[in-house]
Amino acid sequence: MSASTTQLPHRLLDARDVWHISVARYHQMVAAGVITVNDRVELLEGVLVNKMSKGPEHSLSVVLLNETIRTVLPPGWYVSIEQPVSMDDSEPEPDAAVIRGKPRDHTTRHPQAAEVAIVIEVADSSLRRDREDKRRIYARNGIAVYWIVNVADRVIDVFTNPSGPVLTPDYATTTTYHIGDAVPVVLDGVTIATVAAADLLP
Repeated sequence: MSASTTQLPHRLLDARDVWHISVARYHQMVAAGVITVNDRVELLEGVLVNKMSKGPEHSLSVVLLNETIRTVLPPGWYVSIEQPVSMDDSEPEPDAAVIRGKPRDHTTRHPQAAEVAIVIEVADSSLRRDREDKRRIYARNGIAVYWIVNVADRVIDVFTNPSGPVLTPDYATTTTYHIGDAVPVVLDGVTIATVAAADLLP
């Protein structure tokens, strides 16, 4: 006689089934070693999610971003690469961010949303998350300028005029830059330089 098993229907978890944690609790888990640098996760809207894998084009684009943007920044700003930014219920690790101040200003804490002028995600396999989840998070936290460097479609989408913490957070304005276009670098509402879209794409 052979044993039979009953297949239960697969059900996606409802949001009410998920235990959310605060940014402070997340920091406690990191400090206690519960979460280590070997755990490829980030905190998004109170939930730990796996970071997307990076292909060669993604990695190259991050290097190009760092090389290109830091050369045009005035004193008092720096580029952070793949490092955490603390927000209301999230601590994303954007591919790049332009931060007010100097790196040593953040020896005991991560930069806060109010210190970020531009946040940048390089999108390939992460495109849906970047367009939906992170766009919502950045808009809710008032990040003034959000770039998605879309390596697959070879365009750069720039989102501006964030809604802040409303029921459905979003950016009011989206501008798409193609190869051959110049992308403005805006700090505190002022365009301080432009960079060639071609210089940011692999």
